[in-house]
Amino acid sequence: MKAIVVCFCSLMILKANAQGYDPGKVNPKILANYEKALDMLQDGAIKQAVPLLMDCINADSSFLDAYLSLAGACGELKQYQRAIQLYELAMRKDPEYTRIYNLPYSINLAGLGRFKEALDAVNIFIAIPNISDRGMKSARYRQRTYQFAIDYQSTHQPRNYEFLPENLGDSVNSPRSEYYPSVTVTDSVLVFTRKTGEMREDFMESKLHTAQQPGKAQPINGDINIEPLKGAITASQDGEWMLFAGDFSGIGFGNYDIYISYYTPQGWSEPQNLGPNINTEFWESSPTLSPDKRVLYFSSNRPGGSGGKDLYMSTRQPNGQWSRAVNMGPLINSPGDELAPFIHADNQTLYYNSDGLPGYGGSDLYVIRKNSAGEWGAPENLGYPINTIENEGSLAVSADGRTAYYASDRSDSRGGLDLYRFTLRDDIRPYRTLYVKGKVRDQRTKQGLPSTVELTDNSTNEVLMKVQTDETGDYFITLPTGKDYTFTVNRKGYLFYSDVYALKTKEPDSTYQKDITLQPVTLHASFTFNNIRFATNSYELPADGYTELNKLVQVLQENPGLQVEISGHTDNIGKASDNMVLSANRAKAIADYVLSKGISTNRITHKGYGDTKPIADNTTEAGRAQNRRTSFTITGL
Repeated sequence: MKAIVVCFCSLMILKANAQGYDPGKVNPKILANYEKALDMLQDGAIKQAVPLLMDCINADSSFLDAYLSLAGACGELKQYQRAIQLYELAMRKDPEYTRIYNLPYSINLAGLGRFKEALDAVNIFIAIPNISDRGMKSARYRQRTYQFAIDYQSTHQPRNYEFLPENLGDSVNSPRSEYYPSVTVTDSVLVFTRKTGEMREDFMESKLHTAQQPGKAQPINGDINIEPLKGAITASQDGEWMLFAGDFSGIGFGNYDIYISYYTPQGWSEPQNLGPNINTEFWESSPTLSPDKRVLYFSSNRPGGSGGKDLYMSTRQPNGQWSRAVNMGPLINSPGDELAPFIHADNQTLYYNSDGLPGYGGSDLYVIRKNSAGEWGAPENLGYPINTIENEGSLAVSADGRTAYYASDRSDSRGGLDLYRFTLRDDIRPYRTLYVKGKVRDQRTKQGLPSTVELTDNSTNEVLMKVQTDETGDYFITLPTGKDYTFTVNRKGYLFYSDVYALKTKEPDSTYQKDITLQPVTLHASFTFNNIRFATNSYELPADGYTELNKLVQVLQENPGLQVEISGHTDNIGKASDNMVLSANRAKAIADYVLSKGISTNRITHKGYGDTKPIADNTTEAGRAQNRRTSFTITGL
């Protein structure tokens, strides 16, 4: 007799002699139909085999092999509940003959999230004598995954959370497979890959509308879709760049490489290879780009990693070139495959796929987060039911930190993989974000200036994001909520701009307009420090003031002939003589810091002016706050 369930009997399990059911007594006509069904199962025609197996059961209700094969077919079709019912019916008819089926029975239980029952079932299987090494290896693997699921559930008990994936519908999905979703930072455009032929994938886009179905998906316009062998597209979060993997004859380094295309008024530009610091003769794919477009994350199977495919990262240099890619290390990578990284708009949360880390079986989705030192922490499994006993694909999370998009072949699929969206649990969400956009201009000419915009976490002095404006000075930057920031803008030949963003108490999902003017480096130009607020009667530099001080150092380094005076000022509260001493000490503290960075003493002077140069009315607290200031003025070029 042929294999009862093809994928199961390949385990070559040794069975004890059955005392009840006897397969040799099955009617030859029924057996002939059963043989045809098994041929279909072996050829992968699972749906076509189901009616034949049902006919066998209807003809002989004691034909256990037909029940068991039908249960296996239902499991392959992810009809877990029906498969469980069939296994349990067969087990009641003959517990001994069906004992070895506790392994596939356990897999279907786990498919419904019934992990404790699944563990009990696989333990029954493991206790059977004379199981082959292959069978035992498979059972031990499942045993570990079920125990992982039980342990995870005991430590993650989300309140009032329901996993309700919503199919994006006919406007996005088709009878073909759709996968690798990516969203822009404003959550306005969804881009993804669609399988359109045996050897072809096309890039699609759909306009997103809040609380509505997405707009009709269309092929992305321009040269980006010309080549057939491509996939794994991702959009920069400002919507200006597209990065993807392609196998393009004559312009690649071998196998799949990572390419970039730029938005133009005529559509997306001809793809450009990102070069030898990113690509090799081996496989590179699944790129994702940080929201400030400075760091590229991707997967590669090049030698020297932790396993088959590892995650790598590369940083874009000031000249626009990418640094040599580095492996993200054994904490993140495993002996298996790591794929499909997605960096969120907060620039601190990254999701990815792995089949080598502890999980539910197959490949699971994980999240890693940066700590206060800017280092990536340990991966955390996203848990059931986002992860299942099947292979999970890629995940993208919208800027609001709540809505996730992923590909799955659920029961309501239009065909193959479809795109779905769902709400993330609170504990695996990224930081929610605010958006700031505006234009940088020359103070005198009012012309737009290409400049560098930086966002620094005041609590750690870590630069979280560094964005280059476009050629007309326009910029768009995301700000993770719950923190206070220093916002600085730099351009060579100009004094830097600096301002404090106190966002700990601000509501997320808001957009701010911030237009900025930069002063050219000219004689007598001056700058008031916005982030250096000395404590009362103190001249100790505040911890969150170093960002501005380092920008002053940078201006002095970029302009070797520049000379400045550091000035200290107070309000009129207290004795004038005390205020003069305090302001002088504060100016000296700043000067000493600048000199400690290697700036020559003949370029720096400092002076305290006390309350002698007010810039606001000292009769109000708001005015006095403006008068309590430190600044610098250019005294020589």
